[in-house]
Amino acid sequence: MKNLLLLLITILLYNTARAQTPADSTIKHSSLKTLSDVQYNALINGDDIYGMSLAAELNQYPSPEKVIKYKHELDLSPIQINKIEVINKEFYRKKLEMGLIIIKNERTLDSMFKHHNLNNGSLIFYTNRYGLYQGEMRNTILQACLATRVLLSQQQINRFEALEKKAKAVTQVQ
Repeated sequence: MKNLLLLLITILLYNTARAQTPADSTIKHSSLKTLSDVQYNALINGDDIYGMSLAAELNQYPSPEKVIKYKHELDLSPIQINKIEVINKEFYRKKLEMGLIIIKNERTLDSMFKHHNLNNGSLIFYTNRYGLYQGEMRNTILQACLATRVLLSQQQINRFEALEKKAKAVTQVQ
């Protein structure tokens, strides 16, 4: 029953997040005093503000989100586009799901301290779960990068890196 409820909430939040504009997502305020607005929004929107993808991206394993952005410049085939879009859709769904789970766990920790309803065992349990969820989030991100890399040729990877380097240079100038 809990899993079904979590799935329904995830689907609802996924559809809500997809319907929002970027301006909408930046005005949300954290409902938890233990998470900043930036952290809360990142978890709700599936954003990687902790650089969890760097191990992959710095070693030529690009994020599916970024590859899709350059699909024309990379001359991706229709088959590649379709497969990367499937990876990206699941990637986004899983990031949203993990974000909600992390928020729920953080809410539980906050409540336990707020109501003085904790002991060593429950504290160990919930803090270890927090680490587990962070690990699952990172695994999700890195798995998506790995699956994307497999679909690209070395020439496409090289072109992608050149495009990213150019985009960073333009961003730094602005």
